Amino acid sequence: MRRTLSLLLVASLTLVGCSAGDEEPDAGPTSSSPAAPSPSESSPPEPSEPAEPSAPTTPTAPAEPAEDPLPPVTNELSLPALMREPLTGRGLRVTRTVTEQPGYTQQEITYRSDDLTISGELFRPTGRGPFPAIVLNHGYIDPAYYETGQGLAREQLWLVQAGYVVLHTDYRGHATSDDVPQVDLESRLGYARDAANAVRALRQQPYVDGERVGMLGRSMGGGVTQNVLVAYPGLVDAAVVYASVSSDFVENVRQFTEPNRPEAAQGYYDRFGTPRSAPEFYDGLSPRTYFDRITEPVLSLHGAVDATCPPRWARDTQRLMTRAGVDATLELYDGEDHTFYSRWEDSIRRSDRFFERHL
Repeated sequence: MRRTLSLLLVASLTLVGCSAGDEEPDAGPTSSSPAAPSPSESSPPEPSEPAEPSAPTTPTAPAEPAEDPLPPVTNELSLPALMREPLTGRGLRVTRTVTEQPGYTQQEITYRSDDLTISGELFRPTGRGPFPAIVLNHGYIDPAYYETGQGLAREQLWLVQAGYVVLHTDYRGHATSDDVPQVDLESRLGYARDAANAVRALRQQPYVDGERVGMLGRSMGGGVTQNVLVAYPGLVDAAVVYASVSSDFVENVRQFTEPNRPEAAQGYYDRFGTPRSAPEFYDGLSPRTYFDRITEPVLSLHGAVDATCPPRWARDTQRLMTRAGVDATLELYDGEDHTFYSRWEDSIRRSDRFFERHL
């Protein structure tokens, strides 16, 4: 069985070798010596007819190796490596019913992502369904203080009341999800695995219409959503990103990791080189490098005065998605900062219309 991403990222810090199996020796045919002629066989042999020349054979051209349609893996800690990891999401299980309202039920759940148990919250509209579904990817909250379902409370209630099954994933290392080493968290690749496996686990539920599944991510969760879109084209049918981080990994490191978690940034530089000395490594962690793989429509909503994730990031991402052929739309909201206050209802209505059209 392939290693899970969690072990894979740890393995990126330690090279592990493997040996090939022994080859089986060839077993060639054996021949026996001809019998000696008897004394009575004294006459000379009849002359034999000359052999007909054999027709020339046309050499068979060697088969061309199948071309790998995926980008090459230059480092095991990369999006191309993630693309090769099969999804394993399964075993969605309700652990507690939080509340039952006339229009919906809110439940705490767990599901499997790789070899990890991931927690989250599930919101189900009243009725048998099947309903369209949306996976929510929350923004950065210190895992030491994060609680189940935290970060997208407004979106959870609006979307379930609009008729969507909503699964808000906690990510690995958060709430009651299985813990992983801190080094696994900085790349956000594990979070993308958890979001993608949430989609797969949801599709197995009888109350979910597996042909209508979307994804919505906010801030860091917007970056997680972009990683899912480039790693697993076709997994979801549409995606919305709110106030997203940059699609360039280095810009996020400089904006967030260096000032807030300098030891984590230095760990990357010591192990993989700096962005100047090893640009290929950092490109491999940037979804914009692979925007040409996105097959779903994407709606980006961003505050025009966002001081946390500069609007320039959203404009750059929009330009690069469009250049790559993505059906991408960007809406900037005048006067709105990172959190969205006065125009949040406008933005969620816009998101709802977008999902109605594409799911």
